[in-house]
Amino acid sequence: MARVAEARRIAMTMAQAEGLAGDATSNAGIVATELSTNLLKHATGGEIHIASLSDRGRRGIEMLSIDRGPGIRDLGRCFPDGFSTAGSAGTGLGAIRRLSNDFDAYSEVERGTVLVSRLYARHDDAAGLPPVVVGVVTRPVASEEVSGDAWAVSFTQAGAILFVADGLGHGPGAADASGTAIMAFKKSRDTSPVPLLRQVHAALRGTRGAAVSVGALAYDEGSVRFAGIGNVAGRVVDARQVKHMVSHAGTAGYEARRFQEFSYDLPRSAAVIIHSDGLVSSWSLDNYAGLLSRDPALIAAVLYRDATRGRDDVCVLVAKAREPL
Repeated sequence: MARVAEARRIAMTMAQAEGLAGDATSNAGIVATELSTNLLKHATGGEIHIASLSDRGRRGIEMLSIDRGPGIRDLGRCFPDGFSTAGSAGTGLGAIRRLSNDFDAYSEVERGTVLVSRLYARHDDAAGLPPVVVGVVTRPVASEEVSGDAWAVSFTQAGAILFVADGLGHGPGAADASGTAIMAFKKSRDTSPVPLLRQVHAALRGTRGAAVSVGALAYDEGSVRFAGIGNVAGRVVDARQVKHMVSHAGTAGYEARRFQEFSYDLPRSAAVIIHSDGLVSSWSLDNYAGLLSRDPALIAAVLYRDATRGRDDVCVLVAKAREPL
């Protein structure tokens, strides 16, 4: 139970730092406790990711629960108070959903369950929200404490600019390279992929270098512009087709011969997924019924859970158009 207490403490500390009110901070602690307790009671291979939402355009906290089984056959039955498979009061999932400002869940028998809960510092009207919702999972390889993979997002009037950097190798040197790339991205005022890549390439000289990719999303215009150097992959995924976005060979900071932008159609129902090579390239959302329609964090979590290579850092970044309130 020590890990349950640790998750609760981290959630409440982060909620306070994000400016959540007293009741909301307490709610964050309750959600973290319920998620952790559920993993201990029911799950195989479970983990919780707790993250600030400030770098996604809104102050708040996200808690993402990921497990590898046994899964839930009828997820809808688990939310009314009183339902339990472990002899408890049966208020866990119902309480999590009630206390969350945003909540979503996805489960398959044998594969496992993923849950996302978000609590915000304040309630915004639709006009003040970013036009794109972003979900992300990142984790260092098991032998390291820091990840060489990093990500960032900036929002525009048309949509968002997504950025993923994979520092060469792993460990502190890789983390330094990807961190330098993120700083260059955040400092830039450009919104076009090629100028951004050129600035990142220049900033990375003197580091061990990185693979980097940029995707500029404009859902209202129905397009995404993409450019990359190295093996950070991007896809546009909707119910009809999958488009693999093109990245040129090279290493930003060392050798990058071609900086080229490609444009792809972006239906409003599509997800844009950018990930490091810590994820296998053979993944397909076709293997997960209904997952494309779920929260971007759940898509990222399922891909992380089921398609991670296990011998490298991993970063999975997923973006979708915000649904009208």
